[in-house]
Amino acid sequence: MKNIFLLSLVMISLSISQCRNDGRRNTSAAVLGDTGKAKIVFREYEHSFGKVTQGEKVSHVFKFDNMGTADLLIASALTTCGCTVPEYDRKPIVPGGSGNLEVVFDTSGKDGMQTKTITVKSNADKPVVILKITAEVIAGNR
Repeated sequence: MKNIFLLSLVMISLSISQCRNDGRRNTSAAVLGDTGKAKIVFREYEHSFGKVTQGEKVSHVFKFDNMGTADLLIASALTTCGCTVPEYDRKPIVPGGSGNLEVVFDTSGKDGMQTKTITVKSNADKPVVILKITAEVIAGNR
């Protein structure tokens, strides 16, 4: 009888605590101490185009996720030269959402191994991320 009484008391306490939740969800971020920050995580940080012919325009899409608890907003994506042009999602990326950053590399006038970096600035907990592309540019008359 005493065990049934204790079990009933525990069940009532759990029910009352659920009612006091006021409709708020208990998310893992809240349990871990939500900082209210965006967190950008790229699925890859480097891409190699391999061998390409001089004069080609090659592109690659870097995919990323917002693993934070606030909207992610990319402020800029800057490259090391005008031969590399980045395009990125300018709309806010909600927590758990994903986005794309496309890089187009124009190999005109280039020869040999090429390494270019893209500096991504955002409101994330790590505000600057460096991406890298490489290519071996082969002159067309070889």
